[in-house]
Amino acid sequence: MSDIATQRSTNWLAGAGLRPTRQRMTLASLLVGDGQDRHVTAESLFAAASNADEKVSLATVYNTLRAFCDAGLMREITVDGSKSYFDTNMTDHPHFYWEDTAKLTDAPADQLEICNLPDAPEGAEIASVDVVIRLRRT
Repeated sequence: MSDIATQRSTNWLAGAGLRPTRQRMTLASLLVGDGQDRHVTAESLFAAASNADEKVSLATVYNTLRAFCDAGLMREITVDGSKSYFDTNMTDHPHFYWEDTAKLTDAPADQLEICNLPDAPEGAEIASVDVVIRLRRT
């Protein structure tokens, strides 16, 4: 892990008040070490860690991603009700889901306009709106 990646990872974790354990630092470096946003699944992050010769279990990856979400570092986007992606970009933005590759990418937020939302049922409020636009190559 480069000094810059280590510093980015340390700052990212510290900003959320998380202790920089070895596993968290390993996964944080893969997620934000190069300064780019990521959309990952637990399985893809586990594979990236394995490819980097980092020793971390799939269960640890799941638990760490959950801790990162709970700390406000990432958000979970669910596709098809069962497939979860984790996004390091915490701004409000829509996503493209590429059906042929099962990849999630950012869609341009400035091109999305939501004009009306239904009223929330009594005793509830709208917490967020996730927009996933499914794409099929032609």
